[in-house]
Amino acid sequence: MKIHHLNCGTCCPAGGRLFDGTSDAPFGHLVCHCLLIESDAGLILVDTGFGTRDVDHPSRRLSAFFRALNNIQLRPEETAIAQIRRLGFDPADVRHIIVTHLDFDHAGGIEDFPHATVHVTACEKAVADEQQGGRFVGTRRYRPQQWDEVADWSLYPLGGGERWFGFDCVRDLQGLPPEILLIPLTGHSWGHAGVAIREPGGWMLHAGDAYFHRGEMAASGYACPPGLRGYQAMMEVDRTARLRNQAKLRHLVASTDETVRLFCAHDAVEFDLLAKRSRAEGQAV
Repeated sequence: MKIHHLNCGTCCPAGGRLFDGTSDAPFGHLVCHCLLIESDAGLILVDTGFGTRDVDHPSRRLSAFFRALNNIQLRPEETAIAQIRRLGFDPADVRHIIVTHLDFDHAGGIEDFPHATVHVTACEKAVADEQQGGRFVGTRRYRPQQWDEVADWSLYPLGGGERWFGFDCVRDLQGLPPEILLIPLTGHSWGHAGVAIREPGGWMLHAGDAYFHRGEMAASGYACPPGLRGYQAMMEVDRTARLRNQAKLRHLVASTDETVRLFCAHDAVEFDLLAKRSRAEGQAV
């Protein structure tokens, strides 16, 4: 397998370093970190960021509240389908999409790939369909128009499964290589999950929105910019579960004998480091 790191959506919230911890400008810089995996099962996307329909019709597809709060930069060149074409692939060869959860900034590009099977936890799909993702944000975070044309869903229960480095209910994904696993990481949303990919010498773990800033995964001296801390609190549905899973992720990185390349969906520094490293390594997995 080969892996490409894609930024499929840039957000520039007001507050600069209060949101990203680094910007000197008045606006912060957050990304939508997605993966494109070349495999024998065809092309696989992990999350999709914003899609072409979001770019073309933002007022129909996205809530005005989040468009303003996140200062979303809807750039056609950042859509997954545009980047896949630039890499020389046919978008029709995207056969599978794994979504960590169905928030608007993770699921917007799903319908750009109508032939793909969409993999997600059954709980996330049910809650998203009912728009029950939090008292205030439920109808704003979940936008059914982003996925209502999907013909092929593959849904996974949160119970059962296997253990993986201290995480429970871990599952293989139907029709995908056994090196790719779905890791429940609930708390940010009821059915949120990470995606682990076996690579030489260890694992890569896309943790989605289980955390938002690399400082949250430090072995000591937890750090998260106040803007992001507030955003996480607003979006969470179960604080106890979210913080417990963050603690387990920190323990995973600090204690396992295997290398784990852990990253979240929105940290621009993590994205830049992994994208550069991937290019330097020839993107071989």
